[in-house]
Amino acid sequence: MVTIKSEREVELMREAGLILAKVHLELADMIKPGITTMDIDTKCEKLIRSFGCIPSFKNYDGFPASACVSVNDEVVHGIPSASRYIEEGDIVTIDTGVIWKGWQSDAARTHAVGKIEPEIQELIDHTRESFFEGIKVATAGGRVNDIGKAIEDYISQFGYGIVEDLVGHGIGKNMHEDPEVPNYTCRNRGIKLQKNMTLAVEPMINLGTWMVNWSDDGWTVVTADGAPSAHYENTILITDGAPEVLSLTPEEKKLYNVR
Repeated sequence: MVTIKSEREVELMREAGLILAKVHLELADMIKPGITTMDIDTKCEKLIRSFGCIPSFKNYDGFPASACVSVNDEVVHGIPSASRYIEEGDIVTIDTGVIWKGWQSDAARTHAVGKIEPEIQELIDHTRESFFEGIKVATAGGRVNDIGKAIEDYISQFGYGIVEDLVGHGIGKNMHEDPEVPNYTCRNRGIKLQKNMTLAVEPMINLGTWMVNWSDDGWTVVTADGAPSAHYENTILITDGAPEVLSLTPEEKKLYNVR
């Protein structure tokens, strides 16, 4: 069921989003060779709780950590491990969420570890930019699947694979709410967007094939061909004009020229 938030609920989600943005900035500063994916998760949970929030991923459907930490060909849902060390040339995706006074925010970022291959840096950059291309059409009166079409229209010029097995989603009191938000063109344009709907838009883009597999741990999704994957996600608020990106700091909003 799609939920339309009240002004008070929007304000709480705005606060949750700003907290999450700050968490991501602090986590970005610790990404370097020699740390483990568990180090990232430990820091993530500590930060989230320091803001008075609950880590929304922890124990969600049995997930054992506060952050999904996915490396290289891992698309999403990587389980942090004390034996998984980050190395020079890796890329690391951190996907995490917070619950603030009962309201949720969800966001993901892919980071380079030291010097990486130029084509992989381009993958990260284009994946991030595809999010901003997608939300250009995310306005009240539009259709939810127009977002995916805009993402695909942008990404198709680079020959990347757009993951189809996983999509974005509505968000509010629950992490996953209706509607689904695909990152690709759908035959049906989907439901009409309404003011004060909140969505998590999250393109997941592979350097090679769009196809993915699930690892034996039941969580980690990997590219079928072993090529690197990038992920960029924010929680957004639908308005009568340009959407408001809730999980960016004011400085980041200026950088990306968004609300």
